[in-house]
Amino acid sequence: MTAAKTPDICFLSSEAPEAEEARAVLAQRYGSSPLEQADVIVALGGDGFMLSTLYATQELDIPVYGMNRGTVGFLMNEYREDDLIERLNAAEEAVLNPLCMEAVCVDGNTVKALAINEVALYRAGPQAAKLRISVDGRVRMEELVCDGALVATPAGSTAYNYSAHGPILPIGADVLALTPVAAFRPRRWRGALLPKTAKVLFEVLEPNKRPVSAVADSRDARNVVRVKVYSEPNIRHRLLFDPGHGLEERLIREQFE
Repeated sequence: MTAAKTPDICFLSSEAPEAEEARAVLAQRYGSSPLEQADVIVALGGDGFMLSTLYATQELDIPVYGMNRGTVGFLMNEYREDDLIERLNAAEEAVLNPLCMEAVCVDGNTVKALAINEVALYRAGPQAAKLRISVDGRVRMEELVCDGALVATPAGSTAYNYSAHGPILPIGADVLALTPVAAFRPRRWRGALLPKTAKVLFEVLEPNKRPVSAVADSRDARNVVRVKVYSEPNIRHRLLFDPGHGLEERLIREQFE
């Protein structure tokens, strides 16, 4: 954003009362442009709403500045009604490339979805899942017995990945985290760091006896037999953050709390 221009803003909000109220107040104060005419989107809600906003507007190449009217707000800036134009003009941009999930189900259907945080596989029955893992066409693990496994981006490395004891990745790192969830065999395997260009293939062993589901952020596929995961460099999500409070700083700060 440049200080010389007053941007045309499109305000979007989640359905939470706090978010809708904030949208009404800000739109009255700063004016709200239609989405197709906007220079910037101001998203009011939590991280879930930010993710849905990025998905819904990814074809428009419009930066999104979030203000937290939700719970955690890791992808959001602090909510304030004053000085919004100055904050937008001074904001720092982070560009994220999502993961693409291609999941083939037992019935032959294919589910394709994008994930900004992670693609996760998890057991869908009482027994542990059995997965074969290949990277770039080479089998790296013949059998992982586990509750699940996931591939996370740097932006998503503090979410499900971190809860599963995966590493926090610097936002500028061209790597992905491959992390098991409650691995039983091999018991000591903690996962791997892969280049961003890697293509990961999960094959579900014994899919009828040990059913597995796959989730790309919030889009799921049931009873999968094969799931391919790879970064999609042709899709760019542009996020804006207040100076000194961007994703890089937040990821570093998470490691010292």
